[in-house]
Amino acid sequence: MNAGLWLLLAGIAIVALVVFLHSKRIGDQRSRLRAQRLDERQRGIVIEYFPLWEEIPQEIRMETEGWMQVFLAEKSFEACGGLERVTEEMQLAIAAPACLLIARRPQDYYERLRSILVYPDAFTVKNEWGEEGVNLGESWGTGSVVLAWQSVKQGDLNPEDGLNVVLHEFAHQIDQEDGAADGVPELEEASDYGKWSRAFLPAYDQFCERVNAGKRTVMDDYGAENPAEFFAVATETFFERSKGLKREEPEIYAELVKFYGMDPGTW
Repeated sequence: MNAGLWLLLAGIAIVALVVFLHSKRIGDQRSRLRAQRLDERQRGIVIEYFPLWEEIPQEIRMETEGWMQVFLAEKSFEACGGLERVTEEMQLAIAAPACLLIARRPQDYYERLRSILVYPDAFTVKNEWGEEGVNLGESWGTGSVVLAWQSVKQGDLNPEDGLNVVLHEFAHQIDQEDGAADGVPELEEASDYGKWSRAFLPAYDQFCERVNAGKRTVMDDYGAENPAEFFAVATETFFERSKGLKREEPEIYAELVKFYGMDPGTW
């Protein structure tokens, strides 16, 4: 074997070792953070801004708190649009519902996400494709979630209206982790995709027909925009109007119970 090939192999081995050590360091750090819990003052803030918290089973709350520690340590919160700063209250109000989604799905830990941009109210911003519009929240596959604080508060404080911008946008983040915003997140087994499609595809078509006919459903009409929005709206409804979703869309409900590893209808 010539010297050049030896150098190439040695270089590959060094890069692999560096990547391994980096991943191990991050894994160890996350394990230490996940072992921590919120203090009573922080829990009081979460309950004040996200009252659904008190209904969540203790075991799931503890798992969520662990991921909140990782989330708060690793993600950057940025004040935008005249907002003076992103306060601790804002960070906790956003982190709690965001981390509830991954409490039983650590493989979906928002690896692509780097920053949460917080505006005081509805904002005008160009999305990742350069399109400009007025929004209450956005999820970008390039590493950011954009939120209007006023909408975060309204969504968190009313846990029964089926509208929660944090649950909605972070459901998009989960959907986007496989590189496509298509309403089909990365599932555990190859066989799960068939079951998911058999539940979601006909439900989406029927939902669009009902919306176009002016018929109200337990889910917000915005879910008829496209399959990605349907999944995000279904997620909001799953946590905030679980019994209604289970009654109207039992197949979707069953898939979301399996996907999120919890059953809000029993809370």
